[in-house]
Amino acid sequence: MALSSRLLTISRLVEKSREPICRFIAASSIRPGVVVPFKLSDIGEGIRDVTVKEWFVKPGDRVSQFDNICEVQSDKASVTITSRYDGLVKALHYKVDDVALVGEPLIDIEVEDDSKVSTIVGDAGKTSDVDQTTGKDEKTDGAESVDHILQKVLATPAVRRIALENKVRLKDVVATGKGGRVMKEDILAHLRQISADPAQPTKQEAPQQAFGSVTGRTVGIKGYTRHMWKTMTQSLSIPHFVYSDECNVNQVMHCRNEVRGELEKLGVSLTLMPFFIKAASRALQQYPELNAWLNEADQTLRVIDNHNIGVAMDTPDGLVVPNIKNVQSLSILEIAKELNRIQELGKQTAIPLADLADTTFSLSNIGMIGGTYTKPVILPPQVMIGAIGRAQKLPRFDDEGNVVAANVMAVSWSADHRVLDGVTVAKFSNLWKYYVERPQLLLIGA
Repeated sequence: MALSSRLLTISRLVEKSREPICRFIAASSIRPGVVVPFKLSDIGEGIRDVTVKEWFVKPGDRVSQFDNICEVQSDKASVTITSRYDGLVKALHYKVDDVALVGEPLIDIEVEDDSKVSTIVGDAGKTSDVDQTTGKDEKTDGAESVDHILQKVLATPAVRRIALENKVRLKDVVATGKGGRVMKEDILAHLRQISADPAQPTKQEAPQQAFGSVTGRTVGIKGYTRHMWKTMTQSLSIPHFVYSDECNVNQVMHCRNEVRGELEKLGVSLTLMPFFIKAASRALQQYPELNAWLNEADQTLRVIDNHNIGVAMDTPDGLVVPNIKNVQSLSILEIAKELNRIQELGKQTAIPLADLADTTFSLSNIGMIGGTYTKPVILPPQVMIGAIGRAQKLPRFDDEGNVVAANVMAVSWSADHRVLDGVTVAKFSNLWKYYVERPQLLLIGA
């Protein structure tokens, strides 16, 4: 009986195992996350707006903190913007080549968080809470909102910036652009009309086209050219004086040609410029007051120990002057490698801010494009800059009085006459020339 009982129990268990198993799943409603405007933070150096160069995300992409969002170009440098949130990209606020303002949203990100999300607002460093239900900023200061000023009107970011700065409602501006788009000329005409007749802020005449017999296009000043605008405007206040001379570059060209092939095998392109840069550093050791920053406010001169020598460089976005840092501690080969690096970044218009900051002395090589003479313009707060022309084969007398062919190059130095005198600059130039004409001294560190 015991055996029969056990067989019966096993049979029942087998039958029970064939019965379908019911699983109960608890259903709960899935609440959508909060849409947060990811704003462009202050990236330093007094930069207020940037140009979007490239997007690394698109709507629908999921991002995590520190993921690359986009690359932007200021008037000084190229900067990669990274995410501060984990979430889903909902919208991009700018297209490539649009101008984005510091403190304004770059993208919208849906953040899956039940709590309120604090977002950074511009360079003021203030925060505003985003309501979990509505996803809108809670206004606490009572000021007129940005949405109220800009509203849903077709306009470029530049036009919206003008409207925001002048507190003009775009819907009040008469639009002449295609599809009702507010053009820059429209808002400027609107502002002129307000100035002329404050009682009629919504009425304006259509902008008249000047010089109707000519055709052309309007090109915005942006990128590195905007920085050049600022620095050159400052340069107008500097009383320049120029000292020029010529230099025999036979030996330095021979020295470069002897080692250039071997360095190319190592992936290093060697020009004459590293020799000129190192010669400037060696001469600055004897005349340190030329490697300085001028503080006009308190009329002081800060003499810098570091020889951070800037090199004027042509790029697709205009002139830029990155620098090679601590040249006093570098060899000719190390200078050549650094020069190659920043030249490649310049071709891509991607020079980072670190390579542009803290320049103490500058050189410009106009000889690369065939120029012979120029008057370089000082980049404040620096007090001196040099410009090097192309080498020309010209007849010259040797030490025995014989006429020989010589590779001759012109150099011009511009100096701030408020703090530097001609004698000092001439002595510096002569020492620089001495090292350029004897490159072996630069190679052995003598």
